[in-house]
Amino acid sequence: MSGHFRPVALAHASRLINHGPTVLVTSAHAGRRNLMAAAWSMPVEFTPPRVAVVIDKRTWTRELVAASGAFALCLPGPTLADLSYAVGSESGRDVDKFARHGIVATSGPVLGMPVLEAGCAAWLECRLIPETHTEEAYDTCFAEVVAAAADERIFSGGRWSFRDDNIELQTIHHLGAGRFVRAGGVIEARKP
Repeated sequence: MSGHFRPVALAHASRLINHGPTVLVTSAHAGRRNLMAAAWSMPVEFTPPRVAVVIDKRTWTRELVAASGAFALCLPGPTLADLSYAVGSESGRDVDKFARHGIVATSGPVLGMPVLEAGCAAWLECRLIPETHTEEAYDTCFAEVVAAAADERIFSGGRWSFRDDNIELQTIHHLGAGRFVRAGGVIEARKP
């Protein structure tokens, strides 16, 4: 290797591509609900829209998702960085994180999953795609998006628009240890 490049421990290799938007994963079943932060989520199909998100098999969220067959992904902005770090650092097994943190949620239109709008740029309501082998072997969950909504001040006409007047809605990206970076600083490429 030359110049400024140095080896990265394989245990940290995923962090090199893991700075996509932080999502708040909401779940609910039989009168219980939970909220956790996840840094690993991504689209996997266009039509129908499908996503993947990593939810540790040992978590309360994963139990609720397995029981209900559904979850929602909410995309917090910078004003929810402290909340994102808090709900990603504590278990909801013995406490209602919504009540503890004063989180207001509405019900998603298709599956009734809790969705957050205040402080968020968007949300996606998702139906779990049963994958027995994957669910037993990995922490990755696959789902079909059945409803989605976005704040038109930052997402309109199928496109993101990061501007100085919508900084409070720009997605946040987890860098580790409670550090986040806000999306922004758009660079527009010239057509070849």
